[in-house]
Amino acid sequence: MTKNPTPVDLTDLPEAITRYLVGRAAKDAPAAAPAFAPHATVTDDGHTYEGVEAITRWLGRTDSEYTCTTTLTGAERDAPDRYTVHQHLEGNFPGGTVDLHCRFVLTHGLISELRIAP
Repeated sequence: MTKNPTPVDLTDLPEAITRYLVGRAAKDAPAAAPAFAPHATVTDDGHTYEGVEAITRWLGRTDSEYTCTTTLTGAERDAPDRYTVHQHLEGNFPGGTVDLHCRFVLTHGLISELRIAP
């Protein structure tokens, strides 16, 4: 991440990030999974998932585990291949609300790394 990230309009995010976000909003793991590179990693809630198969299982589990609404609140380009998307979630998960930072690394137009943290 750079010290001076550049704000990005949510409509101008790279296609892979948009595909992931749209798939997540629709609770459609098969639609979101193609956004990831074959050997991608996702780190969420203290766990790391490696490879598209494990990521697809994670997507399906998180889609069915809780009911929540997600509001995209902003995005920045941190470097040519790195973006951060900010989300506000409200739902029936522990705590009920959380603001998350989704940090994406892209390789050849696909998500190679995603770190999700408050």
